[in-house]
Amino acid sequence: MKGPAIVIILFLISGSVNGLTDSDTTLVNRQIRSGFKFLSQKGKLSEVKACIDSATNICERKNLDTPALLNLLRAEHALVISDFRGSSVFAESALKKAKEEGDDVVHAKVLSFFGNFFLRTGSFQQSLDFFENSISVAKKAGIKGIIPRALDGEAQVYVTIGELKTYQLYLQKMIEASNIEKDTFSISRGLFLLGSVYAERLRDPKKCDSILRKCYTLSKIAGDSLHMALSQANMGWNFYLGKMYDSSITCYNRSLRASVPAKIYSTAANAYGNLGTIYRDINNPAKSLDYYNKSIDIALKADDWRSLDWVYLDMSQLYLREKDTAKAYFAFVNHKKYSDQYIKKNNIQGLSDAKMRFDIESHNREVELLSLKIKNQRFLMYGSAVLAVLAVAVSLLLYRGSRLKARRRISEMNRTISELTQANLRQQMNPHFIFNTLNSIQYYMYQHDKLATNNYLTKFTSLMRKVLENSQHTSVTIKDELEALNLYLELETLRFKERFEYQINVDEEIDPLLFKIPTMLIQPYVENSICHGMMPGESKGLLKIDLKLEKDHIACIIEDNGIGREAAQKRKSTQGNNHNSLGTLIVASRLDLVNSLYGTSLKTIYTDLKDSKGEPNGTRVEIHIPIIS
Repeated sequence: MKGPAIVIILFLISGSVNGLTDSDTTLVNRQIRSGFKFLSQKGKLSEVKACIDSATNICERKNLDTPALLNLLRAEHALVISDFRGSSVFAESALKKAKEEGDDVVHAKVLSFFGNFFLRTGSFQQSLDFFENSISVAKKAGIKGIIPRALDGEAQVYVTIGELKTYQLYLQKMIEASNIEKDTFSISRGLFLLGSVYAERLRDPKKCDSILRKCYTLSKIAGDSLHMALSQANMGWNFYLGKMYDSSITCYNRSLRASVPAKIYSTAANAYGNLGTIYRDINNPAKSLDYYNKSIDIALKADDWRSLDWVYLDMSQLYLREKDTAKAYFAFVNHKKYSDQYIKKNNIQGLSDAKMRFDIESHNREVELLSLKIKNQRFLMYGSAVLAVLAVAVSLLLYRGSRLKARRRISEMNRTISELTQANLRQQMNPHFIFNTLNSIQYYMYQHDKLATNNYLTKFTSLMRKVLENSQHTSVTIKDELEALNLYLELETLRFKERFEYQINVDEEIDPLLFKIPTMLIQPYVENSICHGMMPGESKGLLKIDLKLEKDHIACIIEDNGIGREAAQKRKSTQGNNHNSLGTLIVASRLDLVNSLYGTSLKTIYTDLKDSKGEPNGTRVEIHIPIIS
C-alpha cells in the first residue's frame, strides 16, 4: 500500500510584460503570455516552442530588442527539457535585461527561477540565496505573487536535505505570506504540504486531520480540484494508519470525485488502489479486486509505474489469502515487471542528474578560469614587472587549486557512477535466480499440488520482499544478507526435494548487526554449488557456508561435496551447454567495482577438493568481501 501522495509542484512564472506598447510588441507579448500558459499544462511543450519561435521571429523581423520575459520563457522551457546550460544562459540574459530596464517584476521572477534551477541541480545554498534575493526585490518593490512561491522553494530545499523542522517553519511563512496576498492556491498548497508531514513522517493524526481539513475546505471554496483531491487522499491515508477504515473510505471517495473529472490520474490511481487494500483488509475480496482493477486501468493511462508496482503486489497477497495461487503468481509477476521499470527509471534519472551536476560544475569552473585569465591580463598591462610576476604566481596557484578541485569532483562523479552501476548489476542478478524459482512454482501448479504451491509461493514472497529491500542499498548488514540467503536455501531444498543439507556458520568475532557487506554477493556462488556441484551427484549433498573475520576483509568460504569443477565442465560439454553462471560473472564484475570504489584488492579463490584416493570430492570457493562501515 502506498503512503501519502506528497506532490512537489514547480510554480511557473506568469504575468504581464511591461514597457512595450506598439502593435508589434503587443503580438510579442501575446505570444509570451501564451507560452507561459502552455508551460503550465502537461504535454504542451511543442506549443511552448511555437510561441517562443513566433515571438523571436517578430523581434528579428521588426528589429526589436528581445524582451527580458521572452528570455525567461526560453529559460523555463530549456529547464523542462533538461537543457541546463541553455537554461542558465537564457536566464542570465533575462536578468541582465531586467536590471538594465529597471523591471523589478521580471527581476524578481528571474531570481526566483534561479532558485528553482539550483534546487533542481543540487546547489542548495545557491538556491536559498536566489530565493532570498527574490523575496528582497519583491518586498522592496511591493510585488505580489513572488514571496509565497519563493518561500515554497526554500521549503523544498530544506525537505530535500532532510531538515523537517526548518521545512515546517518555511511552510508556515509561506502560508502567512499567502494570506497577506490572499493567494488561495498557495495557501492550499502550504496547508497540504504541512498537514502531510504529520500523516507519517512526524506521525500526529490529530494535527494531520485538522490541517488537511482546512486545506480541503479552502480549496473547495476556490474550486481547486488538485488540492481537494490531494488533501482528501492524505486524510484517507491518515485514517487508514489509525485503522479507521470507514473514515478512510469516505476520504478516498471524495478524492476520486475531485481527481477523476479533473484527469488527475496519479492521485486517482492511488485512491482506487488504497480503497482496494482497505476492502482487502476488511475481508471483502470482490470489492477489493474491483478497486484494484480500476487503479490499474487509470495508472496505465498516466504511466504510473509506482502505483502499478504496489497495487499488483497487494493483489498477489489477496489472491494468496484466497488460496488462488495461479492468480497470485501472475499478479506477482506483474508486480515484479513494474517494480523493475520503476527502479530502472530511478536509476537512469539518478545517473542523468549526477552527469548534469558534473557538467554544470565543469562549465562554472571554465567560466571561473576564463575570468581569472582576463584579470591576470589586466594586471600584466597596468602593473609593474614585480606585480606581474606576483599575478602569474597567484594565477598558477589558483589554477592548480582549481585542477585539484576538478579532479576531486571527477572522482566523486566516478564514485556515483560506480554505485549506480552496482545497483544495475544487482537488478540483473535478481531475475537470474527468480527465473528458476518461478519455474518451480509453475511446476507445482501444473501438478495441482495446492499445498506445495502455497507453501513455495509464501516463502518466495518473503524472499522477494527481502531482496527488494536489500537491493535498494549498496551495502547491507550481514544479518540482512544471511536472512535472504536462508530464505533462498529453504526454497532450493524444497525445489530439489531435500537432496542436500546446508550449514551456515558465522565467526563469533563478527557482529551481524554492525558489519556491512555489498548486497547480493554470496547467493550466486551458493547457487552454482547447488546446481552444478551437488545436484548432478548421486549422494546426498552437503553445503557449508563459513564467514570468518580477517584483518582487512571477511572471508566467506563456500564448500560442497559435489562432483567438482572438472566433472561439471565435462558434463556441460557432453550436454552441449556452454552457458557460464551469469550470477557468478556478475558478482565478479561487482567485486571489480567494489575494489575500484574502496581501493581494495579483493578476489575469489577456487579450490578443487580431493578424497584420500585423489578423486574429486567437491569444490571450495573463498570470497574476500570488504568490510563496509
